[in-house]
Amino acid sequence: MIELDYDLRSRQHVRELVRSAKKAQATLATFTQQQIDAIVKNVAQEAAHHAESLAKMAAEETGFGNWQDKVLKNRFASLRVYDAIKDIKTIGIIHDDQINKVMDVGVPLGVICALVPSTNPTSTVIYKALIALKAGNAIIFSPHPGARQCSLKTIEIVKRAAEAAGAPAGCVDTISELTLEATSELMHSKEVSLILATGGEGMVRAAYASGTPTISGGPGNGPAFIERSADIHHAVKDIITSKTFDNGVICASEQSIIVERCIYNEVIRELESQGAYFMNESEAAKIASLLLRPNGSINPKVVGKSALTLSQMAGFSIPTSTRVLIAEQSVVSRQNPYSREKLCPVLGLYVEEDWKAACQRVVELLTNEGLGHTLVIHTRNQDVIRQFSLEKPVNRILVNTPAALGGIGATTNLNPALTLGCGAVGGGSSSDNVGPMNLLNIRKVGYGVRSIEELRSPGSRPEPQPARVVPGDNPCHSILDDVRFAPPSANAPVTSSTAAADDRFTTAASSAAQGEITEQNVERVIRQVLEGLGK
Repeated sequence: MIELDYDLRSRQHVRELVRSAKKAQATLATFTQQQIDAIVKNVAQEAAHHAESLAKMAAEETGFGNWQDKVLKNRFASLRVYDAIKDIKTIGIIHDDQINKVMDVGVPLGVICALVPSTNPTSTVIYKALIALKAGNAIIFSPHPGARQCSLKTIEIVKRAAEAAGAPAGCVDTISELTLEATSELMHSKEVSLILATGGEGMVRAAYASGTPTISGGPGNGPAFIERSADIHHAVKDIITSKTFDNGVICASEQSIIVERCIYNEVIRELESQGAYFMNESEAAKIASLLLRPNGSINPKVVGKSALTLSQMAGFSIPTSTRVLIAEQSVVSRQNPYSREKLCPVLGLYVEEDWKAACQRVVELLTNEGLGHTLVIHTRNQDVIRQFSLEKPVNRILVNTPAALGGIGATTNLNPALTLGCGAVGGGSSSDNVGPMNLLNIRKVGYGVRSIEELRSPGSRPEPQPARVVPGDNPCHSILDDVRFAPPSANAPVTSSTAAADDRFTTAASSAAQGEITEQNVERVIRQVLEGLGK
């Protein structure tokens, strides 16, 4: 027997996974809402139970962020996501509009390919499994090689919990022989209905290029605008909390601060008092050289590292109490890393004369990178909020909250999600915080309510009104008391209306009256009724 090379084995392995998932999903598609909900609940509870161990495993394997914040992310991805989706109806008839005569039926997509990033390798698995299963889909994961062990462990926990609650084997699985060829095979499979992509820009582009329908997140580059009416202490606290949460690996986190000149000094004092370190020109240049690789992509060696670690890597000293590094900037470009996404506690700071100039800077930063993603405003001026909401090219505008946690729906009431769509402006197919309703097709059922003659002559006839049923003296009477079931009276006159009436019941009733109710008479009555129906 010829032994296949590793890359060929991995492709064959994927084909077997897809076949198994397709079969499992066909069974899952027959489940009731109650069965699906029981599976989702068990997965959420079991994942939450392992939140701490998985967080420690992820931090140790990847070197990104800190395990304490990853515990919170795992619990968010399990319990908070579950709480938000548990009452959503996704199976069968999910909406019935009896007035307009339209019904919606939830139809699962089928098999979903889920790409998992190294920045959120455990929480993303939990979240994607929950929303896929809630919509009645099977899901196959492709973990990032840099987070292989912690992702595979999470998938094992999710898979075991789903099957323990009654899910068919194969509805949750993963590529275990990780190669680019295997991931490509999965993304290009004709049996895969959707790619749910969260990861680097290159992988997301590959997903869209595969020809398989794709929902993705995108790169963030969220500006934080502190407007003159803001509570500056609270605004700075939110920004630093967000930027240091898991050392800045959430893509919704702030990447730059924009302040009006009239509050500049107050903002600087507050930033310094809360642990920000303002780099001089030389230090800022050293950090800048670390942030990007020669090809313009982010350097993975800086991702999720603390401010203290970054300064040591760059070769300068800072106080041990430093939480974030800040460099004042005036230029926005692809070559300037301070005006781009930085998945670590580093911020650029821009000073503008007024809120209108700040608006222009916001658009400039987002156009540089992060279109469609997120921005945050700190203000008490409702007019500024409304103006930003109407004009800024993002799909999440957060007000007075930490962006990293507000964008995913932790400190806001946005849908809790770890895949944040950037919409068409950001090169994506959805602008949503992705949830189970994004993983369904909605089958529409429409009843006819008007004729073509009415379309040709609008207003020729009023819309039909539903008939009102008025109960008689005895609303609990039996249907057998209906006159249509009684034999005709010998004295009853035959009119044109009675002659034209439905006689399928009277024939049976008359026959029944010819003798006792015996087994033979009942069979004869049934035959007569069936013959009458065949007329």
